[in-house]
Parts: sequence; structure tokens; C-alpha cells
Amino acid sequence: MAISDRVPRRLLDYLGSTRNIAGSCLALLGLLAHFLGLAGAYWPVVVAALYGVGALLAPPDRVRLTISHAEVETRALRADLDTLLRRIERRFPADVQAAVAELAEVLRGVLGRAEQLTASPDQLHVVSQTIRSYLPAGLEAYANLPRGYALARRADRERNAHEELLAQLALLDAEMRKVAEAIHRGDEQALRDQGRFLRDRFGGSGLDLG
Repeated sequence: MAISDRVPRRLLDYLGSTRNIAGSCLALLGLLAHFLGLAGAYWPVVVAALYGVGALLAPPDRVRLTISHAEVETRALRADLDTLLRRIERRFPADVQAAVAELAEVLRGVLGRAEQLTASPDQLHVVSQTIRSYLPAGLEAYANLPRGYALARRADRERNAHEELLAQLALLDAEMRKVAEAIHRGDEQALRDQGRFLRDRFGGSGLDLG
């Protein structure tokens, strides 16, 4: 990668750094002094000097190199999700692929909140089971059915296997969105409720397509 490609990233890092924030705060005090008539004709020098003092005296940003247990767990789950998506690519009808892709996006968003996700065993369990059990079990059950049987209409308005899979994917998607919302709110009770619901619904033998 060329040096010029790294400049924007370094600039963004500095803009959010402790040194820049401290320098900017002191520089704002210099501007305030100018507007109050206290800085005199050399106010630009005063502002620049105050910025420099703040930037120099501010403590450096802490470097974090250790990887937390939460990051390890969520990285493993993300890898399992990516592996599953590669395995099912172009193996299912377009509507199934689209539904799985939408669910995967929700799951990735949840996995992006590693610390919040792993703060409670219930929330980690339900997301882990969705990725490693509920979702692959339903897809596997469907994939092992003859295509004609999966698509065949049933009597008495009963869902066929294709409709059942889409319905269960929609259910998983809806429940994972509730989990994501609860994580953002920090609502542990809601997370426990969602975990209990999914375990009651799918915890026996995965997604049952009948």
C-alpha cells in the first residue's frame, strides 16, 4: 500500500485522538479570549500556541493489543457464519438465498457488539445456536428433500417445505432483530426472553420441516 493511501486513515486517527481534542479545547479558549478582547492583535499566535500546549501535554492514546474473550467468541461465530454462507451459495432458490443473506446481515450487526453480546450467557447462547444449529439445521433439512416434494402444494392450505423454510427464516430474522435491539438498549430481560423463545421453538431438534 502506498504511503499516500495511509494518510487519510492517519489523519482520521489523529482527529479523534486525545492530543487533538485537548489542543482544540485550549485553542477554543484562545478564540474566546480574542472575542472578549483579551488576546490582542496576536490572537492567531495565542490560539496556535494554546493548541500546541494542549496537544503536547495531553496523555497519549492508550494502545490496546490484547484480544478479549468477547472478541475471540464473536470472531469464531463470524467465521462459522461465513463458512455456512459459502457452503449454501447457489444451492438454494433465490428467495431462500435472499432471506438467509438478510438474516446474516442482522447477525453480523449483533456480532459487531462483542462486549455487549458476551455480557450475558443467554444472549451469546441464542446467537450461537442460531448460527451453529437453528439456521444450518433448517437449510440442511430442506436441502435433503427432493425438490419436487419441497415445492409441491399441500392439502388444506398446509405449507409445503419451501414455504415452511421461508417462514422459519423470517421468524429467525425477526427474533435476531429483537436481540439486536435489546443489545443496543442493554435490555438483559428482553434478551433472556428472546433466548427462551428460540430455545422453546427450535431447541429440540433444530428446524423441523416435517
